[in-house]
Amino acid sequence: MTDEQTARETMSYDVVIVGGGPGGLATAIRLKQKSPDQSVALVEKGGEIGAHILSGAVIDPGGLDQLLPDWRSDGSPLVTPVTKDIFRLLTCKGSLGLPTPIMPRLMSNHGNYVGSLGALCRWLAGKAEALGVEIYPGFAATEALYDANGQVIGVATGDVGIEKNGLPGPGFQPGVELHARYTVLAEGVRGSISKQVIRRFDLAAGRDPQKYGIGLKELWEIDPAKHQPGRIEHSFGWPLDWKTGGGSFLYHFENNQVAVGFVVHLNYKNPYLSPFQEFQRFKTHPLVRATLEGGRRISYGARAISEGGWQSVPKLSFPGGILVGDAAGFVNVPRIKGSHNAVQSGILAADALVKALASDNAPASLDSYDSAWRGSAIGRDLKPVRNVKPLWSRFGLGGIAMGGFDMWCQQLFGISPFGTLAHGKADHESIEPAAQHQPISYPKPDGKLTFDRLSSIFVSNTNHEENQPPHLHVNDPALQRQSEYGVYAGPSQHYCPAGVYEWVADGSDVRLQINAQNCVHCKTCDIKDPNQNIDWVPPEGGGGPNYAAM
Repeated sequence: MTDEQTARETMSYDVVIVGGGPGGLATAIRLKQKSPDQSVALVEKGGEIGAHILSGAVIDPGGLDQLLPDWRSDGSPLVTPVTKDIFRLLTCKGSLGLPTPIMPRLMSNHGNYVGSLGALCRWLAGKAEALGVEIYPGFAATEALYDANGQVIGVATGDVGIEKNGLPGPGFQPGVELHARYTVLAEGVRGSISKQVIRRFDLAAGRDPQKYGIGLKELWEIDPAKHQPGRIEHSFGWPLDWKTGGGSFLYHFENNQVAVGFVVHLNYKNPYLSPFQEFQRFKTHPLVRATLEGGRRISYGARAISEGGWQSVPKLSFPGGILVGDAAGFVNVPRIKGSHNAVQSGILAADALVKALASDNAPASLDSYDSAWRGSAIGRDLKPVRNVKPLWSRFGLGGIAMGGFDMWCQQLFGISPFGTLAHGKADHESIEPAAQHQPISYPKPDGKLTFDRLSSIFVSNTNHEENQPPHLHVNDPALQRQSEYGVYAGPSQHYCPAGVYEWVADGSDVRLQINAQNCVHCKTCDIKDPNQNIDWVPPEGGGGPNYAAM
C-alpha cells in the first residue's frame, strides 16, 4: 500500500456527533433548530439508524415535548399510551402485587408511551436530515483526534478491509477524519471513545464509580386474545436470589407484540451466574408463561445499562467537546428509563454549543452544559432516586423498600434521611473467586419458550465481516488464563449473552476461544471482567446486530 492509498480523507464541520441514539439525534435537531447555518454531521456504527438501539421501552415523552412539540401528530411511531401499570414481587410460583398508590409519584407511568426506541430514532433521524444534518450510518468512529494542545478536534472512522493478519486486504479503504470545532460523544453505555476521553481528561474525578446492569430483551408476537395494548408489568425477585439486584419488564404495544426483558445488576458476586439463563428461567414463571405460550419469538438482543445515576455522572465537558445521553450515564434505575434524559441532555448540549459557536473565543468553554444538568429536568429525575441503587446493593430486596421510603421522604419533605449514599466499588471488583460459590445448574431450553444463545443470536440479525481482526482485545492472555479462568472459573463464558467467550480443552490445558462473530455489542465483557483485561473496540462499521423492530 502506498501512502496515497492509505491517506485519510478529511471533512470539516462545525459539530460532529458520534452516535445515532436519542441523545445524539436530539443534539443534532436542536442545533439546527437554533442555528440553521451551522454544519452538523452525525456518524453511527450501526448499518442504519436504530440498528444498535435496544431498550424496553416505556418512554417518558417529556424530552420529545420540548424538542418537537407536535410529535404526536407528526407521524411519530409512538402510538400506544400506557393504560395499565403493574408492579410485582415474584416468588418461584406466585407473586405479590404492589399497589400503585404506595409507589412514589415519580414511578407512575401515566402519560408515558410503549414502543420501539429504534423506530423512534429512525423517525428522529428523518427530522434531523430534513433540517440539514448529514447522517452517516455504517461508519464506526474509532478514535478521537487531538491538536497540539491536547484539545479534541474531531474523530476518525475505522479503516475498512483490514484482514485478520492486521494488513490491508483487496477491499481496503482508509477511514475518514471528521474535523470539528466541537465533538459530541453520544455513543451510549461504555462507548469506546468516551471511555478514552473520560480517562484522558480525568472526567470521573470526585465521582463514584459508574455502575452497570445488563439488559436482555425478546420481542414476541402473541395470541391476540392475550394482548392488551398499553399494559406494562414490572417485577423483581425470582429467579434472582435476594442479594442479587435486577428485575423484569413485560410491555404490550401495537400489532399483538410484547417486549419481555430482564435486567441483572452487574455487581453480582457469583462467577457462575448467567444473566442470559436467568432471563430464560424468568419466562417459565406462570405469570409470564401464560402470556407468551402459543406465541412466536421475533427478535432478541442485549446491552449494558448505566446505573450509577446522580453520584456517577462524570464531568460532561472536555476541551473541544461534551458527553451526551447514556455516554454520560443518565438512566433512572428504578424507573428503567433513560431515553427521556438522553433527549433532555441533547437539548442542553445543543444550547451550550450554540453559544460557544457564536463566541469569538476558540474554543469557548462548554462548562455551562456541565453545570446545568443537575438543576434541569434530568437532575429532578435522578436526584430523588439516587439512593435506590446503593440501598439495593447493600441490603438486597430489603433495600428496595428502604429506597421507596427514601423517595417518599423527598417527595413529601424535600429531604432524604440518608443524604447521598456512595456506590462503593466498581462492578468488576464485586465478583468473588469461584471457590466461594457453587456452579448453578440451569434447565435446558425447550426451543418454544426458552432458548439457547446461538439460536438467540440468529434472531438478533448479528453479522460481522469474518476476515477482520477481532474487536475484543484480551490485553494479557496469560493473566486471563491464570486469573479469569484459574481463580474465577471463567465468568466470561457465563456473563456474555452471545456465547462469544469459551474456555475449551486444549490437550491437558484450556484456552480461551473468542467467537467475535457472535458479539451483540453489549459491552458486558468490558465492564465485568475481574481484571479489566478485555477491551471492546468497534468492529468495521455496519457490523453487529440489526434490531429492526426492537
